[in-house]
Amino acid sequence: MFGKRNESLPVAPAASPSALQLKLVPELAPPTAAPSAEPQATPPQKARAYYDLKKEIFAALLESIDVANLSTMSVEEARREVGGIANDILAAKKAVISGAVQDELVSDICDDMLGYGPLEPLLARDDIADIMVNGDKNIFIEVGGKVIQTDIRFRDNTQLLNVCQRIVSQVGRRVDESSPICDARLPDGSRVNVIAPPLALDGPTLTIRRFKKDKLTLDQLVGFGAITQAGAEILKIIGRVRCNIIISGGTGSGKTTLLNCLTRYVDPDERIITCEDSAELQLQQPHVVRLETRPPNIEGIGEITMRQLVKNCLRMRPERIIVGEVRGPEAFDLLQAMNTGHDGSMGTLHANSPREALSRIESMITMGGFSLPTRTIREMAVSSIDIIIQAARLRDGSRRITHITEVLGMEGDVPITQDLFIYDMSGEDAFGKIIGRHRSTGIGRPAFWEKARYYGEEQRLAAALDSAQLPPLERTP
Repeated sequence: MFGKRNESLPVAPAASPSALQLKLVPELAPPTAAPSAEPQATPPQKARAYYDLKKEIFAALLESIDVANLSTMSVEEARREVGGIANDILAAKKAVISGAVQDELVSDICDDMLGYGPLEPLLARDDIADIMVNGDKNIFIEVGGKVIQTDIRFRDNTQLLNVCQRIVSQVGRRVDESSPICDARLPDGSRVNVIAPPLALDGPTLTIRRFKKDKLTLDQLVGFGAITQAGAEILKIIGRVRCNIIISGGTGSGKTTLLNCLTRYVDPDERIITCEDSAELQLQQPHVVRLETRPPNIEGIGEITMRQLVKNCLRMRPERIIVGEVRGPEAFDLLQAMNTGHDGSMGTLHANSPREALSRIESMITMGGFSLPTRTIREMAVSSIDIIIQAARLRDGSRRITHITEVLGMEGDVPITQDLFIYDMSGEDAFGKIIGRHRSTGIGRPAFWEKARYYGEEQRLAAALDSAQLPPLERTP
């Protein structure tokens, strides 16, 4: 921001300057200005002067511009229009600021009027995975698996809340004291969560989960080291032969990215219905129906839950049902769908291992109020789910697919699983990077072999499993 810059700004002219110039020049003097007897302005004072000027220009701009006409322009045309008028207003006010500061000021005003204010530079970057705003003064980003703090600031919490309102209003939602928690999305598919005062004590909290503009593929995940080429081949086959899949993992482990990757191998003539809280899946097939939940209105009515969406899917002649995230009683309806002819259905959930994923499904169904015996729920789960794919974010920030696991059946009251493909960790290098490798566990004929043969993929599957066989790693102490 302006207070962080190190530009040499022109001093006031000798002639009698305007009141605005008398106000701005001493406050906007850079920290490196020549020593004088007068007290120097501190960075907070400079920031206040910058925001005061910005506020004046913004108010004058609103009086001068035709907002209705602005809404009909493209983003580039609108920015040129707003920028031109803002520059004219600055010239009329004769504010004594450098060209670089004027450019920054005009850019900030355009961002506030047409975009998301101080967040615009972050949203323009494609290397940021998460943007976390903790009140107006603390903005963090995740880059390369590491969380770092930025020097970007909002003017105050009011400006931050206005940006939050702008984001959620685009999808017909609101955030205020009566409805302080809201999920939404940006036009590019990024997932947004807002929690406002009085629940957030230090000002509105905004969390944005970014997704790359160029959608990742399994081959790109191979390049990143998330999985090997042989493992990617196994996943492609699993997606192709209509296995029922659960993707399990912790927060930020890449579950949604992996789900997007797997859907690329769905045949283009299949009818797919997606159910999400905030629509973020971007399927490439031509026959896709996208459904999204709805929160209650201000009177507390009108809510459409995930379970209602999944139940309604069964009346829409789906061939595959994809649930963005399973987190409640909709787990029961998804299992029913998987078990009643909708092979190839998929979903994600939060769990730390494939076996824990099965336990989580059981817990979600039980907590949903279903009065079913535990054994019945487990039998339903193991008969519905074919594959559990475990994704993990390791302590060095890297993401790995750590398990491709089959669900085989029951032995007594215990679900039986077998790992087809796992990631072995052996230690870390001098830079703190995790050392490990992926390998096949040596299962020659997995349980979905017949499905693979039905689709003509058995030879490809056998080759992928054979090429990935390696002895287990010896772990370093």
